[in-house]
Amino acid sequence: MVHTSSISTENFFKEANKKVSLTDDRKTLLLRISESIAKEYTKNEVVNINFICTHNSRRSQLGQVWAFFAAQFFELNINALSGGTEVTAFYRNTVKTLQKVGFDFKIEDFSHQNPKYIISFDGSKKSILGFSKRFDDPINKDPFIAITTCNNADANCPFIPTALERFHLPFVDPKASDGTKAQEETYLKTNQQIAAEVYFIFENVEKLAR
Repeated sequence: MVHTSSISTENFFKEANKKVSLTDDRKTLLLRISESIAKEYTKNEVVNINFICTHNSRRSQLGQVWAFFAAQFFELNINALSGGTEVTAFYRNTVKTLQKVGFDFKIEDFSHQNPKYIISFDGSKKSILGFSKRFDDPINKDPFIAITTCNNADANCPFIPTALERFHLPFVDPKASDGTKAQEETYLKTNQQIAAEVYFIFENVEKLAR
């Protein structure tokens, strides 16, 4: 076990939904994503969602982990995936900000370049494997709905052949804060923003698909 937090993941998730203010345009986009997921869910009773960013190290990893949590929170059979256009590593500051809100990381395969983590949370019924990989890595189940989370990924992935649909949902990259005094706060803010938007998506999927 790498770290244990006293913060409840569920409480952070709920508070993010209450605290984060979303613009009308953002809500419209999030609702479109919810409708697409719900449509697929109604047909097949399962959906794969792949969060994609260039390096699969920060925002796409946060998206996958929160979608993993939200699927269990809303009791939906949704598989949370993530990938990049190139392989780097699940960045340590991303790991730390998720640990701070209650996620448990256990080393499954240690590598200085790209370690693999078994990720879970208090009360979770299953875990996921977190590491940096391409969006088309064999671990990512097909077919999937693609959600790109940064401008580079949007530019570099105009065509994803296995995607049922593709949405661009950009988030500010916390990378600029690395090594500064604002690092922890910046990552936590991004963590909260993504948690809130994933909550919005999944809450509406639950309403539309049930």
